[in-house]
Amino acid sequence: MGYVLRAAIAGHELLRAASRDVPGAGVAPLRQGLSLMPMTDEVFDTVTDGSPAGSLGFWRLPAGFEELLARWSAAGPVAYVEAEYFGGVGEQHAAVWAHGGVVLGPLHVEEGQAFGSAGSPISQALRRLGVVADAATDEFATVGLDRHRSSEGWIA
Repeated sequence: MGYVLRAAIAGHELLRAASRDVPGAGVAPLRQGLSLMPMTDEVFDTVTDGSPAGSLGFWRLPAGFEELLARWSAAGPVAYVEAEYFGGVGEQHAAVWAHGGVVLGPLHVEEGQAFGSAGSPISQALRRLGVVADAATDEFATVGLDRHRSSEGWIA
């Protein structure tokens, strides 16, 4: 079974308020005061502005969505993360916006690359959002990103 995640992650109140202007958006709670908004097909179609895809290197970051994330980040840090794994092999991408601009990343770990000493791109982004990992796990598992195997699973 595979794992696919494409989502914006931010503080619960920030993301709930920001996503009200995104038709079709769902927000799911994580631990440590965070929530995520999965990038479903409906959300993708709603937030894309039709311009050429951005230069951040994500698979499914809608064109123009970076500007929306930058606006949201005026109220607090916002991450956009992507992970895709099948049979233990896969890739991760992450970036964090704060104060209207990118403050971390974009970070990419491609298939076959090991995570560096700073951890996975998503764990690094979560740390930038204030997550403190449990002693036995990384930030990814600490907030509960391992609870669902697909982006859609978060809003089912």
